This record gives sequence, structure tokens and C-alpha cells, in this order.
Amino acid sequence: MKAADPDYFEKRASSQEPLFLYIGCADSRVPANVVTGTQPGELFVHRNIANVVLPSDLNAMSVLQYAVEVLDVKHVIVTGHYNCGGVKAAMGNQSYGLVDLWLQPIRNVVRWNRPELDQIEDEQARFDRVVELNVLEQLYHLSETPVIQNAWAKGKRPLLHGLVYDIHEGLLREIATGIDSQEAADGLAQRRQSGVPAGPPPVMGRLAQPLLAGDELADQIAKRVMDRMAVIGAAGSKK
Repeated sequence: MKAADPDYFEKRASSQEPLFLYIGCADSRVPANVVTGTQPGELFVHRNIANVVLPSDLNAMSVLQYAVEVLDVKHVIVTGHYNCGGVKAAMGNQSYGLVDLWLQPIRNVVRWNRPELDQIEDEQARFDRVVELNVLEQLYHLSETPVIQNAWAKGKRPLLHGLVYDIHEGLLREIATGIDSQEAADGLAQRRQSGVPAGPPPVMGRLAQPLLAGDELADQIAKRVMDRMAVIGAAGSKK
């Protein structure tokens, strides 16, 4: 690194000013900076099995508080991934010991969405859908935390997003974007069990480039979300 940039470490040693908090899975195939195309200092990270967000988890809540109240991140992103071992375990009946306690929120996701999941005949497609539903569920848990509630009371920041990483293609997919208020979170709560992605419409298909690459992306995401909402509002008024 120093051969390419002699001041690489010195420039990053004094402080950090990340735009994003990334909450992801601990899976070794999904390293946060690699899948997002970000450099050290651009992404604050918390990872655990199956990207679960629990208000009772002091580890996660401490990271969240520091990211929002000290680092003033603009975006908090929950990122799941297809072929997640934790999600797969939660879909079955086998006991795994201590980790079963951790997976219980995902077992609830499976139970609550049983009517939709039973209609998906393909086993892999059903597995993929549970991964997506789990991201929506954890995103809703995130919106309920005092840290996020207090931040929203002061303004529409941070924005909350849900992504899924496709380990077969190396690309990120948007599941929910632009959750920025209690009203938006209430909408997410209503839709996270309905088979409809939450928030503004997701990008259809796989994205061509890493979603978080670039220093100015935080503002670009916010603008893109607002542009989409404006289009939706215009379409609704015509009807």
C-alpha cells in the first residue's frame, strides 16, 4: 500500500469519517469492504451470524450508537447474502445448540411468512426469499431502536437501507431503501410480511457495479431515493 501511496496509512491514522454503518453477516465469503468496494475509513462495520439486529444486543447497539451519535453516519445498511448458513439453519428443525437462541428471530420470519413461502416450489428460490425477508425484518428491528428513533426526532437521518449480496455473481441487490422516518418504518412493518419489498421500489435485477463505491455516493443515494418517490407520486396523481 505504501508503495502505491506513501501517505496511505498516515492519512487514515488520525480520524475516521465514514458515511455508512454496514451491518452484515459474519460469513467469511462476504467481507464488508470487499463487497462494497470501499476503502478503510469509508465504512463502519458490525457483523454477526445472519445479520441479526436485536435491541437487546449490547454489542450491536453500542456500535449503532457510536456510528449515529458520534460518527454521524448518513446511512445504516443491513446486508444479507444468498446461501446464508444461519438462515438455512433457521429454516430447518435440527438443533444447533447455543446458536438456536440467536436464530430464533429468523425462525419467526419463516413462521410469519409461511403462506408465501409454501407457494414457492423451488427450494433455492424459497431459501433466497427467506434471506430477503430476514433483511426486511432486521431492518424493522433497527428502526425500532432508541438510537434511530432519537436521531429521527432531530431530522430525517440516517437513512436505512436493506441489501442482499449475491455470492454467485458478486453483486449487491437493493431490497429496501430510504427508510427515514417513523411513517416509513410503519410502512415497512406492514409490508415486510406481505411479499412486497419495503420502502421505495427496489432496483430490478442485479446491479452492474458495487453499490457503495465512491466518496459521493451517500448524497447520490439520497437524491436517487427522492427522485424515485417523486416519480411514484406523479404516477399516483395521474391515476
